[in-house]
Amino acid sequence: MKKLTILMMGLAVLIAITACGNKDSKTTPAATTQTTTTPAATTKAAAGGQEVVLKATNFQFDKTEYRIKKGESVTITLDNSQGIHGASIKEFNINLNNGNKTATFTPDKTGSFPITCSIMCGSGHANMKTTLIVE
Repeated sequence: MKKLTILMMGLAVLIAITACGNKDSKTTPAATTQTTTTPAATTKAAAGGQEVVLKATNFQFDKTEYRIKKGESVTITLDNSQGIHGASIKEFNINLNNGNKTATFTPDKTGSFPITCSIMCGSGHANMKTTLIVE
């Protein structure tokens, strides 16, 4: 019985460690907003609105905060530079992942909104957070 328990614990640790490196994730995209697959390089004003790229590496996003303007259309794109990650902004019903990398929406309220990794990616997953600031 002890051997089975140790084997199961070892398997769980192995899965947690390798989750960030698995490029073949088969998640189901969330139905939230318009989606496109055009990659972008940074936070900037796009022709039809604002553009934000969340670059994700193992256990962190590239910026501590992303700023956008209330009432202007914004396209958010998830760029997994290292590992497999997701991005969730609950207040705006945004959930990005490998099957749904881009979402477009118009923020209707100002404030600071947490962005968290929505795919279990390993030991640093709980600390993988950033902030969307709507001005």
